[in-house]
Amino acid sequence: MPTNLQLDDKLISRAVKLGGHRTKRAAVMQALSDYVNSLEQEKIFEMFGKVEYRSDYNYKKQRARK
Repeated sequence: MPTNLQLDDKLISRAVKLGGHRTKRAAVMQALSDYVNSLEQEKIFEMFGKVEYRSDYNYKKQRARK
């Protein structure tokens, strides 16, 4: 979907150079991907302490062939 954005030219140029991207579009796509991944990781971190953990669980037993 075509989108027109007004971005800081100096900032986008730095991102292109530092990231080794060939185009501004590639730099923006990488930045968006990194941002989404970061937000998803934060959601996972929020789960710490909320998921029950059984120290006696034997995962190898479940994989054993019968």
